[in-house]
Amino acid sequence: MSRAMNINAKQSDVIETCAKLKTPISAIEPLLSGGTRVVMMNGDDAEIVRKAFKSKLLDGAVTRTRWVRNG
Repeated sequence: MSRAMNINAKQSDVIETCAKLKTPISAIEPLLSGGTRVVMMNGDDAEIVRKAFKSKLLDGAVTRTRWVRNG
């Protein structure tokens, strides 16, 4: 299963929930189409977060922010 998921929730809510679940985040970004894309450190943590947000998982295409390299 993928470590990445798109969630219909604010980034701050996703960060707070992951902290409570003790599931470290590898990458996180707000979605232009609404919600948050989050990548967990491993598949087991991704499953825990999927279960926590099961009713808020986004299916299908989403509009992501353009990645820009810093430095």
